[in-house]
Amino acid sequence: MTDATNDAATPPYYRRHIFFCLNDRANGEACCARHGAQQAFEHCKAQVRALGLAGPGQVRVNKAGCLDRCAGGPVAVVYPDGVWYTYVDLADIDEIVTSHLRDGVAVERLRLPPDVGR
Repeated sequence: MTDATNDAATPPYYRRHIFFCLNDRANGEACCARHGAQQAFEHCKAQVRALGLAGPGQVRVNKAGCLDRCAGGPVAVVYPDGVWYTYVDLADIDEIVTSHLRDGVAVERLRLPPDVGR
């Protein structure tokens, strides 16, 4: 059996991967879709492309279903760093892109507190 983790000789396919929750709850419960998540996702994807950060060995921007942290929504998570974000507007997304996705520095003011769940 082989170890599934990356080692120094095998770089990850993506250096960073950001997932945006786009879940929409029809029953009226809190959900990211009602807080501009689709627009934030599209803006992030465009910014990553514009900065030349997209593609293998760099950054991937993905849609996700429910990430189960609805109370803090809208939310996004960056892997492999495991940093969870909440955001208010597109300026927050710009800051996540330049500070974290490009420069590798988490945006502390946008981090989702660890105790926020559904």
